[in-house]
Amino acid sequence: MYDPAVLTRREAIVGSTLTLGGLVLMPLKVSSAVDEEISHSGEAIHQIVVFKAPRKRVYEALTNSAQFDQVIKLSGAVKSGMALGNEPTQINPTPGGRFTIFGGHIIGRQIELAPYDRIVQAWRVVDWDSGIYSIAKFALAEQDAGTKLVFDHTGFPQGQAQHLADGWRANYWEPLAKLLA
Repeated sequence: MYDPAVLTRREAIVGSTLTLGGLVLMPLKVSSAVDEEISHSGEAIHQIVVFKAPRKRVYEALTNSAQFDQVIKLSGAVKSGMALGNEPTQINPTPGGRFTIFGGHIIGRQIELAPYDRIVQAWRVVDWDSGIYSIAKFALAEQDAGTKLVFDHTGFPQGQAQHLADGWRANYWEPLAKLLA
């Protein structure tokens, strides 16, 4: 005798398969929303500069307040007469240490310091929206009698890449090369 309220084994398996198949397909719809969460247009800066100085000297110029103050004095910003603020150059050369440079126009923290090899900073311009920090990474390697610096900068506000790239050249690399010559 056939009872329509009781499922056969085959009907139960087919029904379960269809139900599970429907659950498997549901995440596909959700994963398309994940694509909207990932920026495919984020800007980044990658620059390579070679200095005629040993890694130790380049590293110290970037992490020592007095030496970096000399870089600032040779920078394009100072030469142009740009108003930088009155804060003194202060660079704490320990992981977690704060830095204030260019008269307080640039501030941040040292995230990672591997002496003579790498500097990673949480770096920001003070007029960016509150809480916005970018990541600036300086990797140093020996090249011939000098130092090759590979620089990567990410996480800055959209539309700032060209301005920042020009600023790194004019306010860091060119004056640093003069100081180290």
